[in-house]
Amino acid sequence: MADHPRFGPAGIPLLFKILGAELADVPRLLREEGLDAFEYQAVRWGQAPQLKREDAEALGAEARKNDVLLSVHGSYYVNLCGKKEVVEASKRRLIACATAAHWMGAYILVFHLGFYGLMEKRYAFRTCIDALKDVAATLSGMGIKKVKLGPETMGRVFQVGALDEILTICEEVEQAQPVIDWSHLHARQQGRFRKKDDFRSVVEEIEKRLGTEAARNMHCHFSRIEYTAKGEKRHHVLDEKRYGPEFEMLAEVFVEFKMHPVIICETPLLDVDAMKLRAIFQKVLEKSESPAKP
Repeated sequence: MADHPRFGPAGIPLLFKILGAELADVPRLLREEGLDAFEYQAVRWGQAPQLKREDAEALGAEARKNDVLLSVHGSYYVNLCGKKEVVEASKRRLIACATAAHWMGAYILVFHLGFYGLMEKRYAFRTCIDALKDVAATLSGMGIKKVKLGPETMGRVFQVGALDEILTICEEVEQAQPVIDWSHLHARQQGRFRKKDDFRSVVEEIEKRLGTEAARNMHCHFSRIEYTAKGEKRHHVLDEKRYGPEFEMLAEVFVEFKMHPVIICETPLLDVDAMKLRAIFQKVLEKSESPAKP
């Protein structure tokens, strides 16, 4: 849980890789850029951790040393509303990712729920909830109680992940916390965020259903996004202004509600745009704190 707004990239920035940085170097390098969050990408993982425990613990130690808050994005190979064998394999993948998150001291495991396929939507959704209850119970039995399960809002209409679905999961599943991908919601609803009230309504809905702390300590993803009639098509950098949504309006809502969100940048320019998001937020905050001119 963040004690102030935090910004960071979804994965290791390209420049860090070019410089030959090791995983444990990432928190220090991010801190040098003024960033203080990092979402480790376990998106290609199978049914066992694909990171050595000592490497995960080294990352965690450096993150604590540099005050960088860690999260983990779980495997893409998850579908909690598929056939029984698919669901069982998906649960094992989530447990593997949560185990590594526990080793490194990450506070939340972000993941995609799956897609409806040929299932009736309500039945598919209940299958997801039952599967996640099993995952939460297993993690608790393993002593993994500090890693939140973070179902993410999704950008395509055939994916489980509408805002109402994510909030319902968090109402019913122990250890669950919503992950709000603002660009996904924007794409899923054909350009939802056009004015500040559009952002505010999401925060108010979370506060109404899950409480003030859940809204105030939100875990978010942000980028500009291109979409079609089916939803999300492609993420874009912040300077591509013909694509929405606009972060400044969201930053104004964060300040208005005195929020401490974690904002993970998912544009192709991971750390560069994360620094731009931080700068926009700081400008909005300073403006709100400056005395009004007579």
